[in-house]
Amino acid sequence: MRMRTLELTVGAFMVAGVLALVFLALRVSGLSMDSREETYRISAKFENIGGLTPRAKVTMAGVVIGRVSSIYLDHEDFVGVVEMDIYKSVNNLSVDTSASILTAGVLGEKYIGLTVGAEDENLTDGGEIVDTQSALVLEDLIAKFVVGRVSSEDNSGE
Repeated sequence: MRMRTLELTVGAFMVAGVLALVFLALRVSGLSMDSREETYRISAKFENIGGLTPRAKVTMAGVVIGRVSSIYLDHEDFVGVVEMDIYKSVNNLSVDTSASILTAGVLGEKYIGLTVGAEDENLTDGGEIVDTQSALVLEDLIAKFVVGRVSSEDNSGE
């Protein structure tokens, strides 16, 4: 009987551990099991999306106000188009709102940060954010630093 109690206790701890890992994985990945809130869709064009993925957060002042719904390439301008589903409770984004692709945390999760402008007219369903700032790509920055360092050393010897 004592052995059976020990086995049941170990089994319960294993099940609790697996459930904790699933919960953690859902929280880290940005997936959630909550109900869908009413949204409207806006889009923005970026020169470089730098690892942004669908379902990434859209934030304003650090508060999540929506999610990235899709990303595709504009074949005419050769830029990345990001479509975002914004919660209808945030219906006062002005037409001069700016969007930036930002990086959060040590893991480098990409998300979109919005900064509202001063215009009186608001974005509606199907609207487009014109003022955008592309992602900073670490590899590009390192390459510029190395090339700049090498070229400045070559010039100093002359």
